[in-house]
Amino acid sequence: MNFLKKLFAPRPVYKKEYYTFTVKCKRCGETITGRIDLDNDLSVEYETGGDVFYARKALIGENRCFQRMEANFKFNADRKMIEQEVIGGEFIE
Repeated sequence: MNFLKKLFAPRPVYKKEYYTFTVKCKRCGETITGRIDLDNDLSVEYETGGDVFYARKALIGENRCFQRMEANFKFNADRKMIEQEVIGGEFIE
């Protein structure tokens, strides 16, 4: 009977965590919003001992110039951002 209770018991809901950012193109001024899935998009940076994660996103506008922007992020072990840079654009807070 315990087996059936465990089988049909409601499962806890898992909430996804994302880091959302906005970049403005240096060439045309178009703003693009990007998102990093903190569970799947992060890679380990082994050179620092494995306690730093990084993510790299390429963003391309769709309205005007199709300029490619590359956003690079570094996160600590608690998934808090410690460094960010963008090539071909600038971050908008």
